[in-house]
Amino acid sequence: MPFFVIAGKFHCVNYSPDGDTIRFAPNDLSELALLQGVPAKVNARGHTSVRVEAIDALETHYGGRHQPLALANEARNALLAFLGISDVVWDTNQSSVLSATDGVDGYILARATDKFGRIIGFLFPGAPSSPSGSDVFVRPAMLDASLNRFMLQEGLAFPTYYQTLFGELRTALTQTVQQARAANRGIYAVDRTNTLSTIENIGSLTETLVLMPKLFRRASDYVAEAGSIRGFKDALELNEEPVFDLVELNYTHFDTFIEEVGDQIRLTRKPEELVFDPMPERPGGEFRAMVNEIEPALQEG
Repeated sequence: MPFFVIAGKFHCVNYSPDGDTIRFAPNDLSELALLQGVPAKVNARGHTSVRVEAIDALETHYGGRHQPLALANEARNALLAFLGISDVVWDTNQSSVLSATDGVDGYILARATDKFGRIIGFLFPGAPSSPSGSDVFVRPAMLDASLNRFMLQEGLAFPTYYQTLFGELRTALTQTVQQARAANRGIYAVDRTNTLSTIENIGSLTETLVLMPKLFRRASDYVAEAGSIRGFKDALELNEEPVFDLVELNYTHFDTFIEEVGDQIRLTRKPEELVFDPMPERPGGEFRAMVNEIEPALQEG
């Protein structure tokens, strides 16, 4: 299936961009109708949200929580700089952009939205070589100039793959990840995703440990309610989050790859060895809601 070229401008003023999401104003809003999935959500400014395909940067704001902010903010700042946005002035909480030289030209290669109405795409600064609105067949070499590959190459984000990403592109991005990890770039100098790590309290997750963001989100939701990490694997098992294991070529659930020993957890697969289901039939936030419901039982157990 082809990707569509959509040209426009990237924006950040009065928004809270992070290392994997930014606002985008297509030059022609009608081109959004080319995309599969739910209609892209467009605000009164003519801006829509674009989620960067195949990556997950450390959280700067998630449910009132964040991951270690030095690295999270580094990823966010790198995204803006790569796209050509400069002179960024943040509010006192570093959560919203007050001013910047934004509205910069760029384009995306996309074919679908997610269940939240965000475009999932590959992002590029400047002008496209193909007309906006046209379809292109994306080969791995075309990703060399993308923000997506840059973030993985510099160790600024974790790879996080979904079933909607073509295998040929996934394989190429995984090679980039492996090179970044071998060089201990960015997050890989301190990554604890695959190492048994002690979680004493919520602060261990927000201030100390660098984990794959998907694991952080699940673990922080759990610890915020249960008060400790004990029982986390059992809660994940109840949630039955589908995942495809690229090592064993097997469909299973996320909890399969969680090892829990006392107050320690780790992921037993590298992030790039898993392919997640976007779960379009689920509303989102279902794990947090489930933990809220079972938390009294967790406390008693």
